[in-house]
Amino acid sequence: MKVAALQMVSATDLQANLAQALELLREAHTQGAELAALPEYFCAMGWRDQDKLQLREAFGQGPIQDFLSRAARELQLWILGGTLPLQADDAQHVLNSSLLFSPSGECVERYDKIHLFHYDNGRERYAEAAVVQAGTQPVTCDIQSRDGQNWRLGLSVCYDLRFPELYRQLSARGCDLLLVPSAFTHVTGHAHWEVLLRARAIENQAYVLAPAQGGQHENGRRTWGHSLLIDPWGKVLAQRPEGAGLVLGELSRSSLAQVRQQLPALEHRVL
Repeated sequence: MKVAALQMVSATDLQANLAQALELLREAHTQGAELAALPEYFCAMGWRDQDKLQLREAFGQGPIQDFLSRAARELQLWILGGTLPLQADDAQHVLNSSLLFSPSGECVERYDKIHLFHYDNGRERYAEAAVVQAGTQPVTCDIQSRDGQNWRLGLSVCYDLRFPELYRQLSARGCDLLLVPSAFTHVTGHAHWEVLLRARAIENQAYVLAPAQGGQHENGRRTWGHSLLIDPWGKVLAQRPEGAGLVLGELSRSSLAQVRQQLPALEHRVL
């Protein structure tokens, strides 16, 4: 199955971001992708964290969800809508949610980001919990490629990457492909992005597809980018350093089976 990670440098304007996302989705379709994954907050990187509150949607309705549904249906793609803000339990918070749409335009799965980013080095400070309500449940989903093969996806978002116990749960549920839409800061991305992603692929013997925000944003923030596809042996198959564009690659069922057969580490788990 051919997959695409879509890298963006989202601005503050919703419509401009959706236009850029559609252009990239169309390119992914043209290049033969069956699954296209957008990055975290593909719809907007606001001036302030509180700007997310103005864009929040009720689950199942809203312009961002309508956009994803329409694009999936028109392009006949599985589309992972990186993340978008959904209504939470109170008016001061949103859920940072990743939605998977089928080629029929139906939202077939939703994952609410569990681990909320917090970072303060004296110059940059982020406290996601101030505006975002944490999710609670790991999520997997089965999709079928055009050749009839089934692929089990494990959903996660950005800061989740630092918590291997989440991916162990996804692995225990039989995931073949781990999805990690992200907006890593330039500082943390430079230090940890690739090594964490490769570790998650190696220890769980699964493909990893990580679409990211990558570049200098209108709001002054700089994100790391380096969207990539990693195979179950930990090899980086494709990567894009910065700027909007695609990362394309093929998932191979035979390669996945070979890795798990020649080094059956998943069968040797004790704890």
